[in-house]
Amino acid sequence: MLTHPLENLDAAQSVQVLPRHLAGPGAVDPRAVWAFAFEDGWPFAQTEEGTAAAFSPCLRLQTTFDPQPDKPGKGTWTINAHRAPFTPPGWRITFDATTPAEVLHDVHSELLDLYLDDRYSDQDRLFQDETAPYEAYAPLLTRGWSHAVQTDGTQTFLTPEGLGGVRHRYATSDSSELAWRAWGGYPSEPHWTARFSFGTPTTLVAAFTASLISTEPLPRTLQDVPTQTRRALYLATPTGKQQHGNPPVTPPPPAPTPGRTR
Repeated sequence: MLTHPLENLDAAQSVQVLPRHLAGPGAVDPRAVWAFAFEDGWPFAQTEEGTAAAFSPCLRLQTTFDPQPDKPGKGTWTINAHRAPFTPPGWRITFDATTPAEVLHDVHSELLDLYLDDRYSDQDRLFQDETAPYEAYAPLLTRGWSHAVQTDGTQTFLTPEGLGGVRHRYATSDSSELAWRAWGGYPSEPHWTARFSFGTPTTLVAAFTASLISTEPLPRTLQDVPTQTRRALYLATPTGKQQHGNPPVTPPPPAPTPGRTR
């Protein structure tokens, strides 16, 4: 039986892998993930146990990291947006701690851009974003994701290998439900899950999906890559430790031409 190239590497071997949704969390560092302007009035605090929080200077945005290494998902990253300080959140995003750190960084970078746009203009895109939903899911289709529409008012997009997905609820009368949900791994037991409440700016969802399907590989050590779906990954750069006779790892399928049927 032919072996997968990842199976011939040491656990501490560094690799560059794709697709991103199966790469594992990478380095969990709140300061790096959030990338806020901490030197420009963004309060930041972290306990010895790793729990961390950061706030925008106006206190309308709150981000937290709650590590729980003994539980599935290993903890939670949360973004809360408040129309006014100390009021209930207008919308919320949560990510499992096992979500790839690079994807988290891209979402928080877009969050900072929205905040700065609002701060220096008369816009309020944090709560009145006019980005159309298709801008978040159309790029998935160009990367070969499948598309199915359910009668319950949801549509689901699945990765080509079936080990990840994004679900969009486009019709509901209950604003307490999730507008978007995404996962990586087997649907019954995902490596990570992301949840976007109604009211979340679609711009942030679009930043999330764009990062998720990016073809820029992620650096990982082999021991950090989830074992259950390791055979669905491919090495984006040579490692120098593969034995002779191993088959090359198949790259992801090319993007379909415009006009593909769904």
